[in-house]
Amino acid sequence: MKPGKWHSELDRFIDIKTAFVLEGNVYDLHAYPTKQEDGNIRWDMIMLDNYLYKYLCDNGYSTVVFYNHIDGFYNDYSREHLESFIKLCGFDKLDENTKCFSVKFNQAADFIRRAVQNKEKSVAVVMMSASRYAVSADNLSDGEKDFYTKLMMASLKKTQIKQGERFLNNIMFFVADKANDIPAWFYLDNPMVKSINISAPDKASRRMFIESQLAFFVGEEKFTDDEIEKYKNEFADLTEGFANLELNALKILCKKEKLSFSKIKDAVNMYKYGIKDNPWNDIPRSKFETAEEYIKSRVKGQDAAVVQTLDVIKRAACNMAGLQHSGAGKPKGVLFFAGPTGVGKTELAKAVSSLLFGDDNNCIRFDMSEYQQSQSDQKLMGAPPGYVGYESGGQLTNAVKEKPFSIILFDEIEKAHPSVFDKFLQILEDGRMTDGKGETVYFSETIIIFTSNLGVYNSDENGRKTQSISLDMSYEEMRERLITSIKNYFKLQLGRPEILNRIGDNFVVFDFIREDTAKEIADAQINKIFARIFAQKGIRITISDTAREYIYKKAFGNLENGGRGIGNVIEKNLINPLSRFIFDNNITKEDLRIDSIYEEGNIANMNITILH
Repeated sequence: MKPGKWHSELDRFIDIKTAFVLEGNVYDLHAYPTKQEDGNIRWDMIMLDNYLYKYLCDNGYSTVVFYNHIDGFYNDYSREHLESFIKLCGFDKLDENTKCFSVKFNQAADFIRRAVQNKEKSVAVVMMSASRYAVSADNLSDGEKDFYTKLMMASLKKTQIKQGERFLNNIMFFVADKANDIPAWFYLDNPMVKSINISAPDKASRRMFIESQLAFFVGEEKFTDDEIEKYKNEFADLTEGFANLELNALKILCKKEKLSFSKIKDAVNMYKYGIKDNPWNDIPRSKFETAEEYIKSRVKGQDAAVVQTLDVIKRAACNMAGLQHSGAGKPKGVLFFAGPTGVGKTELAKAVSSLLFGDDNNCIRFDMSEYQQSQSDQKLMGAPPGYVGYESGGQLTNAVKEKPFSIILFDEIEKAHPSVFDKFLQILEDGRMTDGKGETVYFSETIIIFTSNLGVYNSDENGRKTQSISLDMSYEEMRERLITSIKNYFKLQLGRPEILNRIGDNFVVFDFIREDTAKEIADAQINKIFARIFAQKGIRITISDTAREYIYKKAFGNLENGGRGIGNVIEKNLINPLSRFIFDNNITKEDLRIDSIYEEGNIANMNITILH
């Protein structure tokens, strides 16, 4: 085990620089190496202020003091260090009843400057919560500008103290959420300042955590060495993106809920989503035995698309999604539905949602034509702090927080603004997203489905659209043409080939609604209409073969508009004349037979017999 990268950077530059800006994961626990009497290293999980205190003391600094703009100067780990600092500032001693040396903000820089320019004692001043010193780093008040100017002048005047055979620089630390919370002119043009990013725990660090806490997780249970290794790897994979504080909270949660080490995935799900039982684990196998039949009853004429989609769903259900990748936090599955309009792309997504979770409403749909503006990513994920509406969160992140086990459908993805694709990349790669309120939203239990009409139409030099595929083509020819168009769009037009890499080969191409399928769709819609009329009005309706063939013929002339086109045909040629007859004749609880349908002046009419 080695210290973090940021620790190594600090080692490298501590004898060179006089000021450091520490940003990133600054509110977390960090593993500090403490040498034991027997020569072994003990890794203590401690907060950053304690880490810096130990680090600076181990490097020979005799005076380490902390500062924030609320409490002033303090040191919770050594009163002696605080009193040493106070004497350097020209005061005798600290009042016995106080734990900090309170000063006004405009005085603090003078004391820090005086301390780091002294030539008697090695001093390090750690300014905590540095992101809160100014309302805006780009628009400083006169007092804030003086504060940073004085500290910049102090940083440029290097003062060294001889400590044995080594010379120590008197140094300052600025601990901030982000470096740009501090005026850029302070650190960008200052050769004596070093910015260091403290990253979240990597996989090796997370493994170190579970290894150091193994006795806690295992308890008195008996596991083989292979089982322990398996669960350690699972822990490290499942906690991608977790801070050490969250890992510690997960440990406490396991104890509270009495979750075994072998149930570490359930513990992670409980921490992420607040529930103990994972709905994916509760899907009975019997559902998949009839899945193809069920989905085909809802989505007509798309056998290839149904089979390909079910392969991804089954892979997700048996927890084999993403086995080829290093991380375990990716979404359960990713699908890209392509093809003409009205052929069942959205209906298939809803059918999958109903199959898996028992409800179409677990398919969360986003119409991407509503996200065409440059700030659409904020609409989805939430505006940053300080912007109007940030407290409301984003439409996507709010929906996933409410339903973490769901199908997420992004309809007509090509209509989204390019800024939105950056967010999609993070979701597909990491399976998580931080919303505008700073809360992490997890997508690892979702299936992401994109739909698109890309490749269906081409635009000529005058911007006019012409259809690039037709009913005359075979499914194989149409599929090849659409996938080629989609890949060219992402590679050449959008310039984002990396999105294709995240989608992989999960392109599902839908065929046109052809005549045999059109008959099935028409029959299904006719039967549904008659059933609803009987349920609502008690009117029983039958239709002759002649009338049914009339509807088929009309539907065949509108196949390019898919299932919606067939619905429009039925509305005009069946529902409208039927409702007219029922209303005009005040029909209630009668049996009717539709004998024929005909058209007069573009108006559909019917010959109907009332059966007694």
